[in-house]
Amino acid sequence: MARHDLSDFRHVHAFDDGNVAGERRLWIVVAITAVTMVAEIVGGWITGSMALTADGWHMGTHVAALGIAAISYRLARQWSSDARFTFGTWKTEVLGAYSSALLLAVVAVAMVVESIRRLVSPEPIDYVPALVVALVGLVVNLASALLLGGHDHGHGHAHGGDAGHRHGDLNLRSAYVHVLADAFTSVLAIAALAAGLYAGWAWLDPAMGIVGAVVIGWWAKGLIAESSRVLLDREMDSPVVADVRRAIECDGDAEIADLHVWRVGRERYACALTIVAREPLEAAKYRARLGPVAAVAHASIEIHRCPHYNCP
Repeated sequence: MARHDLSDFRHVHAFDDGNVAGERRLWIVVAITAVTMVAEIVGGWITGSMALTADGWHMGTHVAALGIAAISYRLARQWSSDARFTFGTWKTEVLGAYSSALLLAVVAVAMVVESIRRLVSPEPIDYVPALVVALVGLVVNLASALLLGGHDHGHGHAHGGDAGHRHGDLNLRSAYVHVLADAFTSVLAIAALAAGLYAGWAWLDPAMGIVGAVVIGWWAKGLIAESSRVLLDREMDSPVVADVRRAIECDGDAEIADLHVWRVGRERYACALTIVAREPLEAAKYRARLGPVAAVAHASIEIHRCPHYNCP
């Protein structure tokens, strides 16, 4: 049987253009953090400072988390034209954000455990080197936060009918939260160490560790919830669902019997719907009704004539 030219019916399934600027900034932050990590570990080994060595390995956990985010960008871009990914590779970035958030939660738990241990069994603190380490860490993390910027991480806004829902780059936001969390713990550490040095409040150091861990855990929880929502396709409470129903059922005849909506990009959705109508139209006409719903990038439509004898 002769094969037909189906090119007019095919389209690209890459629904998100990625975030090249964010990826570039993230790689710079990875490099800065890695250099600081190596410098602190080497400096700790030369000077014998455990505080410096410990902070260096702590920086290592952030290099790992930021590296996950950066590699996620690269893989999403590298596989963008791979036909095996039915709805594009954007969720690779979301998976990176989820993995990074899990690592952040592990860091928070480890901070709580270590802080409680030090409250129960206090250890002597060499305050001056520890303060220097905390100040260096704060400067590095503030520089990293400035590089990553605060505008691509996601924000609530009205776009394509999806008012009030958070969109944006979850992957970049997870990296930003990592450096923000580190900056926050550095500020707490500086305050606690200064109090210990000048007022003798040694207990404040582990106490601040617990406070920092609780805040970091809360941030991690929010990131895990947002990224898992996307990964599990929990989108049926999104306003775009109502927009699709309103657009299709506008003639009073067509009814949506079955509808599935899921994210395929930062602000882009795909949907599969089954339409039942007494006088069904062509699929192209129903598809045209979805045109004003800008958030819908792909629609698979199944149409049935109403089978009931008493169809209105």
